[in-house]
Amino acid sequence: MQAISKKKNYFPITEPLRQYLAQHRRKADIPIQYSDLTRFSESIPLLDKNGKDTLWETVIYNGELATEINTGLAVIYSLLKADGDHSERGHLVVDRIDCCVFGNTKPFRIRIVNQFNDNYDYFYVKKADSSRIYGLELEELLSPSRIHFLVKGETLIEEHVSGIPGDRFLGGYLKRANRNLVRVAKEFIKFNERCFVRLLGDMRSYNYVVDITPDFEDEQYRVRPIDFDQQSYEGKKNIYLPQFFKDNNPVVKLCLELLNIETMRQYQREERTLMAKRFHSVQDQIKDLISCMQQHDISTQEKVAQLREELSLFHGDNRLLSANTMGDVLYTHIVNCLDK
Repeated sequence: MQAISKKKNYFPITEPLRQYLAQHRRKADIPIQYSDLTRFSESIPLLDKNGKDTLWETVIYNGELATEINTGLAVIYSLLKADGDHSERGHLVVDRIDCCVFGNTKPFRIRIVNQFNDNYDYFYVKKADSSRIYGLELEELLSPSRIHFLVKGETLIEEHVSGIPGDRFLGGYLKRANRNLVRVAKEFIKFNERCFVRLLGDMRSYNYVVDITPDFEDEQYRVRPIDFDQQSYEGKKNIYLPQFFKDNNPVVKLCLELLNIETMRQYQREERTLMAKRFHSVQDQIKDLISCMQQHDISTQEKVAQLREELSLFHGDNRLLSANTMGDVLYTHIVNCLDK
């Protein structure tokens, strides 16, 4: 399989996309920008409970800047979670701010604590990239999960997606005695299908989480992406299919052992049917979003050409060959997938 681009280009937000975000209540007046968080005075490596370096660093701010940032981040959290209702904000405090030093965009992760009961939550402050925004919005519109985010200028505020990181799940949790392996296999088939239909790439095991929900007799599983930077960017079709990443080999093997071809196809049809229902319920909004993508170069012409040719061959649809942008490719691809 073709290698993923080591450093994806950054794509700024266009005016049509800003208008879309404002229309659909993704735009917010926030007091702290991404650039403000870069003004830390020192940082300390963040270790996990076993003393292993997490590749995140806890950052420290001096004096008045620390007070300003902590107050502003509490306001942002109330905007993200309570639509701007600040009445209960007084008991929320910023416990820690971490920076991911190894990522291309160097996001900040905010840990915020409720002083009444010590319960904590996380959210992220990132540099706004159009690819990621398109990916987040498509996740909201086409997946079974909701995801909340806000944008102001060049800053993206994103909620934390709870779950067990995919690499930890495949490396440890999958082997536990109480796992319902058939349900795990079924969910990964569906996750694979969701990523392909909406062209979300690079779903290596550390780019998604597994949410486990106890049921009255067993457990249910939901695989959720947490990295949306590779939305409709790469030219190779298989990059949009998680099954082709070697990180996911343990669960691919599980699917092959526990499910026959007919059952796999049944789960694929089920997921596409659900996606088609979601698509038709918000069709006008999706068309508005993809219209922004069609006016926006969010990949290179070489990658667009490669993907349209591979998908044209896959679908047997020559209309894809006339696609000029990734937005054109995505819309025709979605229609092909969901009409079938």
